[in-house]
Amino acid sequence: MSEKKYQDIKLRSYNFALRVICYIDSVKIKRVFYSMIDQLLRSSTSIGANLIEAKSSHSKKDFIKYYEIALKSSNETKFWICLLRDGLKLNKVELNSLLSEVNEISKVIASIVIKVKDTKANIIKEKYVKYSSDIFDETISVLKEQYGQ
Repeated sequence: MSEKKYQDIKLRSYNFALRVICYIDSVKIKRVFYSMIDQLLRSSTSIGANLIEAKSSHSKKDFIKYYEIALKSSNETKFWICLLRDGLKLNKVELNSLLSEVNEISKVIASIVIKVKDTKANIIKEKYVKYSSDIFDETISVLKEQYGQ
């Protein structure tokens, strides 16, 4: 995996969360399934939130902990997407696309966790915690145009 993928993981997880939000907003769900949708929303947005939280970590151990939580959230997200895809009459193409993206995000996060565990603590934050709100603002604009908002 390229270093660019590592630097873009926060942006990818942010874009993924936005896609999930837009998807949820676009589907009609019976009330009985609201808890599944809520769990999907929570787990999918938790991925990026924990990656961003790692930016404020005070130690290598703390940094790894947030990335591991993000990895757990991505795995939980896979479960909810598969359950919705296989259990409800929803757009399987879009759900498979979301599943594919969260699989990739999981692989990148897992790779970072493995690499960071083998990396000296003093270079971790410089390499993995870059964050730019300008990129997010631009991404939000593009997604709003795509989804007609």
